[in-house]
Amino acid sequence: MGFKLDYLLSILPSLMNAALVNIRLAAIIMLLSVVLGTAFTIVRSLKIIAVNMIIAVIISFVRGTPLLIQIFIVYYVLPAIGLDLSPEVAGVSAIVFNSMVFVSESMRGGLATIEAGQIEAATALGLPPRAIWLKVVLPQLFRRIVPVLINEATIVVKGTALLSVITVVDVLRTAQQIASANYRPFETMIGSALVFLVINLVISLSGRMTEARFATARI
Repeated sequence: MGFKLDYLLSILPSLMNAALVNIRLAAIIMLLSVVLGTAFTIVRSLKIIAVNMIIAVIISFVRGTPLLIQIFIVYYVLPAIGLDLSPEVAGVSAIVFNSMVFVSESMRGGLATIEAGQIEAATALGLPPRAIWLKVVLPQLFRRIVPVLINEATIVVKGTALLSVITVVDVLRTAQQIASANYRPFETMIGSALVFLVINLVISLSGRMTEARFATARI
């Protein structure tokens, strides 16, 4: 059974339509990850020993276990304790939990590059902690971790493909359905790979443009 380009081209519209699910979920995940990762970072900066110990356990769990297992835990284990989530909500929750940890770790590294004198000066001027974070720390921090956030966005997009195993009808599951119906897995898997490649190339290009804009603004 040889490779058929015309067949690949014929299934691309279906795969691209299914990719809207991946794009939508990835956008939601990144938004929540940045918000929760920022909150995570602020809480860690308070240096409450008991809280930071719990956070350390969470970070170790996320780093030490595969994302797929985390998705399975949310989708299959949580219903046992009464928390029954839909496939999309379970998948988004699991990836957000994973991604916010890496966003927070990146932000913690970025904090080390911000001069302590700026925070001391803001404190001396009488700015409350909330204003210091919103007006002094976070604007600089987000600019400095743009490359990391772009990289995390591409990881999240690829991670959404794992949601096909819990019945989310995305690019990969659509490709599997097409392959099962037509017995041509080669073209369908290549097609799904191409769709993910295009999405991530667009994200990477957008990220470079954003970085360039920030660099120009500094000048």
